[in-house]
Amino acid sequence: MIVKARSTLSSYMTRLLSSGRVVFSREEALSALVTDRRALLGAAERQQRRHALISPRRGFYVIVPPQYLSWGAPPPSWYIDDLMRYEGHPYYVGLLKAAELHGATHQAVMEFQVATEKRLPQIRAGRSIITFHYRQNMSAIQGGIEKKKTDTGYMNVSTVELTVLDLVRYPRASGGLDNIATIISDLGSRIDSAKLAALSPKFERSVAQRLGYLLERFGHADRAGALHRTLFQGAAPPWVELEPSQAKHDTALMHEPKEQDERWRVIVRRMPERDE
Repeated sequence: MIVKARSTLSSYMTRLLSSGRVVFSREEALSALVTDRRALLGAAERQQRRHALISPRRGFYVIVPPQYLSWGAPPPSWYIDDLMRYEGHPYYVGLLKAAELHGATHQAVMEFQVATEKRLPQIRAGRSIITFHYRQNMSAIQGGIEKKKTDTGYMNVSTVELTVLDLVRYPRASGGLDNIATIISDLGSRIDSAKLAALSPKFERSVAQRLGYLLERFGHADRAGALHRTLFQGAAPPWVELEPSQAKHDTALMHEPKEQDERWRVIVRRMPERDE
């Protein structure tokens, strides 16, 4: 029975690929193949040993097309939407991966970064690593999420505006200040100032201050005006460090600041430098 199920699973996978699909769930396969769970699991294990199938989450399978056998898996963009729908969590592709998708020219992204409302372990799928970043209250930033077409359908991606806000909010996941400055230099001209200002209240005020400073410093002051008006509507916000983590741990940086920007109320102890 296992041999029969294995053969049938192979045919099922071929049919899915021919229709443009690369994923299926255990329940879908059990229904389509009219087989039992034990036989299906045995057949799936054989396909995985042949590197024709991967299972990034229990009960969820991704077919490896022939052209990606050497990679061990198709690109995550081919199945991330199906995977997150299977997980039952809202999501968006963000941070450095979103910056790359929006045209940041200096990016060679090693991780496929996904934001979602649940803490999930990373996935290693062939040459790719999918990392998940916890984001509370996903519904609050829906205006900063758009759909991008992929080879197999669509996936949710942060807009340029949400991307730059996230980069500043999560500097460690974004490669540090200099890398963030480089991306802002690349993408700044694509920012819609009104959309940026509308999203900024969903973030800490300190994030908006740092982003505003970086936009002006790297030649995109015209994109920061509405952000500044939104941020300074009431009382001026407290002064913030441009790099709080370094200022806290590096005593050499605690000497006289290089700059104290009055407009954004940002203390700069090390001048950011973009990659050339």
